[in-house]
Amino acid sequence: MAHQFKAAINQLNKVSQLRHITYDELEILRRPDRVIEVSLPVIMDNGKIKVFTGYRVQYNNTRGPYKGGLRFHPQVNLDEVKTLAFWMAIKCAVADIPYGGGKGGIAVDVKTLSLSELERLTRAYTRGFADFIGPNIDIPAPDVYTNPQIMAWLMDEYSHIKGENTPAVVTGKPVEIGGSLGRETATSLGGFYVLEQVLAKLKIAKHKVSLAVQGFGNVGMNFALIAQAAGFQIVAVSDSGGGLYNEKGLDLKAVLAHKQKTSCVKNFKSAKNISNEKLLELPVEVLVPAALENVIDENNASRVKAKIILELANGPTAGGAEDKLSKKGVLVIPDVLANAGGVIVSYFEWVQNLRHFYWDQAKVEDRLKRQIMNALEKVWQTMEAQGNNNMREAAYIVAVERLVKALRIRGI
Repeated sequence: MAHQFKAAINQLNKVSQLRHITYDELEILRRPDRVIEVSLPVIMDNGKIKVFTGYRVQYNNTRGPYKGGLRFHPQVNLDEVKTLAFWMAIKCAVADIPYGGGKGGIAVDVKTLSLSELERLTRAYTRGFADFIGPNIDIPAPDVYTNPQIMAWLMDEYSHIKGENTPAVVTGKPVEIGGSLGRETATSLGGFYVLEQVLAKLKIAKHKVSLAVQGFGNVGMNFALIAQAAGFQIVAVSDSGGGLYNEKGLDLKAVLAHKQKTSCVKNFKSAKNISNEKLLELPVEVLVPAALENVIDENNASRVKAKIILELANGPTAGGAEDKLSKKGVLVIPDVLANAGGVIVSYFEWVQNLRHFYWDQAKVEDRLKRQIMNALEKVWQTMEAQGNNNMREAAYIVAVERLVKALRIRGI
């Protein structure tokens, strides 16, 4: 077992000791159902053929079809895809939606591809995996460096292969071809609902809360805008090029206009430039890592000053860091709960596709709030029953108990 997947399974092992989970049940949960690797030959614009490697990992469909993102990134490897598929299985169980975990990826730097090469690569991936995906088998969605347009190509290619229009094969599609209203901001809005409720439980008034958001992509940016509109003070944001800090608060609309003009947030006139590393150590109430994995590790955990960490990225807190944060009394709202808004609204999109009946945005957001609040309540009660401040442990307990219960009932 490689490093990242091993760390994820260690969390599962810990939880199984806290609950009466048999060795046999644990053995099933420790392994993905299916790991698929496919060679994808693509004709490039220069007429030469380049062969890419595509992955899909399907992790436990006891509670429903596999579900999970498709990422295009140079660092994509099997260990990472397995880990993300496992996390998706946990996340769907925490959110209590009828899905298992899945994840896919291609090792590619999309910045080196033309639009037509990107389309041909997406269609090649779809052909390579057409027998393993589908509305009742495995439903991909956007992830790192994939977007609604890529989902549209995937759905179109799959529909051609199957000989019928099949919008429910993917989620995160454009609204014009069966995407759901509210999907674009779902991860951010779900995270905001969770944070608001946690602050209410801790009796912390929002006007006393300052936030730093690492990652100003779709999720981080939308979260920051939603939080600022609700009265929270955003004092720092960053993207891959670096960050900004103004302890009195940032004007995010102006920051956004600056980023659109210069393609990065730094050198904004009314804020100090800071590094991504320094942003994590700012004296704020809430830190929101919304970019990459493992940004808070054993080296910098002791310098984190935030009282609450809201994980909008997948796996931003490395295993060893969590113990240090916990000892300092930092409350980590784990990714499997904090960013579950995306998969919840993906589930709503799939339901709408299957019924050919579409909801307005208010209905989507109202149902998202209800679903994620129920998940938070269950996790919070479990954490209180455990008598600690470890929300990740509580979330895993909730998920693993639901998965094991389904295993027992089905008799696998």
